[in-house]
Formats: sequence, structure tokens, C-alpha cells
Amino acid sequence: MIKGFIFDLDGVITDTAELHFLAWKALADDMGWQFDRDVNEKLRGVSRMDSIGIIMEHNTVSLPEDEVAALATKKNDIYVASLDQITTEDYLPGARELLTHLRQEGFKVALGSASKNSTKVLQQLNATKYFDVIGDGNSVSKSKPAPDIFLFGAEKLDLKPAECIVYEDAESGVDAAKAGGFFSVGIGPKDRVGHADVCFSSMKEATLFEVKSHFKELF
Repeated sequence: MIKGFIFDLDGVITDTAELHFLAWKALADDMGWQFDRDVNEKLRGVSRMDSIGIIMEHNTVSLPEDEVAALATKKNDIYVASLDQITTEDYLPGARELLTHLRQEGFKVALGSASKNSTKVLQQLNATKYFDVIGDGNSVSKSKPAPDIFLFGAEKLDLKPAECIVYEDAESGVDAAKAGGFFSVGIGPKDRVGHADVCFSSMKEATLFEVKSHFKELF
């Protein structure tokens, strides 16, 4: 039986992807590196340090570890400053309705995000009340596609992976859910998240009714 839900944040609850893109673009421009939306797509669901590694590899750049860490911090500072723009109007369509529905039906809910700024984003959205557990980039050392963040969430919810459904919009996130033994809902195009147990083009379509219909033997 499904007793809990675990949600990624970016691209599932709200879309901070554009703010991330602008922050990485500002850093890349400052460093004289090439960076565009194609490269940015490779960063979806990836941790900050792994992201800067992808950008550096794209530009055939190698730097000492301490300089890389400093640049990652600089990007994060740019990004965090932009989070003040987020309001309660910035839920993705369908996300707040789903979270409200889950609360009404008594399901346990956790966040499972690679972002270390998840708490700030949830506060801006006034969404903290929907979550029993906040799992983020500060909670585990291995980021997706390792399943650690979802396993952390399930453990804190006192549930087994097979009792949880994960909502993800990134290929690495679906990989992480599958690796951990979770059921998965993919949000986005099939070429990115089509390997999830069920895939929807948007959160608006991924209602509790639709998910229950697909996993009817589990409810």
C-alpha cells in the first residue's frame, strides 16, 4: 500500500530552473565560458558541484578544487539573491492542489531535492506546511542518480521505499527513484522521464486521481 509521497522541488513544485539558468549564465559570462540552454539542460536534477563540473568539462577547463568550490559558492549567492522574487503565486499549476489533496487524505509527504536552498524556496511559497520531512542537498552526501535523498525521506517518514511514490522531472531523479526501489511519476517529456512508472507532461495532469488510477493495486 502507498502511504507516502516524495517530491523533487525544481520543476515539480515550482520552477526555479530559469533562476538557476540566469545564475549559471552570469557566472559563465564572468569567467568567459560558453554556456547556453543546451548545456543547462544537462544540469537538471544535478548537484551544484557536479553542475559546475559539467560546465567546466564543456569548456575544457580545469581548476584547483578550492577555486571550483569558490565559483560554486559565487553562483549560489547569485541564485539565493534571486529567490526573494518567488511568491505564493509561483507554484507550478496543479502542485498546490495536489499537496493539499494529499494532506486531506492523510498521506505522509517528504521533499527530496538536490537543492541546498529548498527551505528558503518552500518558505517563499508558504509550502512548508505541506511537508512532514525536508530532504535536501544538506541531508545526504551522494546526489541523484544515487537514491540516497529518497531513502533519507522514506526513513524519516518511517516508510519503506515500496510504500512511497516519487515525483520527478529529471532523468537522474527517476534513475534515483528506481535505484532505491520506489514507484515513480515522471513530469515532463518522455525522452527525459519516460522510464518512470507513469509519465505526465505537467503537474496539472498528475493529479492524485490519475496516479491512483495508474497504481490502483497499490491503494
